[in-house]
Amino acid sequence: MSDFTLPVLPVLLCIVVLFSVLVCGVFLYVQARQKVRLSSDENSNTTGHVWDENLRELNNPMPRWWMWLFYGNIVFALAYLWMFPGLGGFVGMLDWTSEQQYQTEAKKLNDDIEPLYAQFRTQPLEAVATDTRAKAIGQRLFLNNCAQCHGSDARGSKGFPNLADKDWLYGGSLQAIQTSIANGRKGMMPSMLAAVGDDKDARQVAQYVLSLSGLENDAVKAQLGREKFKAVCTGCHGGEGTGNPLLGAPNLTDKVWLHGGTETAIVETISRGRAGNMPAHEALLSADQIRLLSAYVWGLSNTVQTASLQ
Repeated sequence: MSDFTLPVLPVLLCIVVLFSVLVCGVFLYVQARQKVRLSSDENSNTTGHVWDENLRELNNPMPRWWMWLFYGNIVFALAYLWMFPGLGGFVGMLDWTSEQQYQTEAKKLNDDIEPLYAQFRTQPLEAVATDTRAKAIGQRLFLNNCAQCHGSDARGSKGFPNLADKDWLYGGSLQAIQTSIANGRKGMMPSMLAAVGDDKDARQVAQYVLSLSGLENDAVKAQLGREKFKAVCTGCHGGEGTGNPLLGAPNLTDKVWLHGGTETAIVETISRGRAGNMPAHEALLSADQIRLLSAYVWGLSNTVQTASLQ
């Protein structure tokens, strides 16, 4: 047991467990040995508790069947500790581990579902995205692995991209989506406040960014922020602010905002930066599952004609 770092701890655990079982057995034996005292004194075999003037609580021993049930539990506990892990570093006579059990059950599950995934393995992803059964599998994979961040409807929330529109940070092709799911993505925009100047300059840049999307803005401040944007932001977002999928730099001209499209939100982004992390699922999902999940996600933002395999 890797949790125990000192040699004495497994031994101490064994002593505590076995002592606890022994105490239970001794206590049960002592209670079972108690005899009913027959006497003319009506209080001779009571606990002394009286209710409603004459209702007394007797102190009789437990029934025999109940006693033997407890003895059976003790025997079962000792047999379990002998066969399975439970006594410190002793692994049990059956050499059972939870990891081994998991691997066995996972292999059985994979063997059972292998024919199901095999029918989609050689098909193009575009064709998989149109199949009703493949979409049903992809939806369940999405709900189990992606809905926690992107929502059950895949429309995301603040800081989590909407997967049901045409706006993609790293590209919306099937290959790009498959890469995102398998390898994950790490987005990072550092704080640019020192580069643009001060808070006043950041607000001017924010006004220019608002103008790129045709949103309400202060034209004077936007014009002042234009040169600062060109000098500081075009390396990632491009000269026209249309973004760069290779870097995950968002398009600033499409009115789609991951962290909010107000002046306050944009200034906060410039001042503090943003960091995003989508974990890789390559170790969590099989290659077949990633393919079906990618096809499902791609289908959310692409109109496809549903088909069904015969």
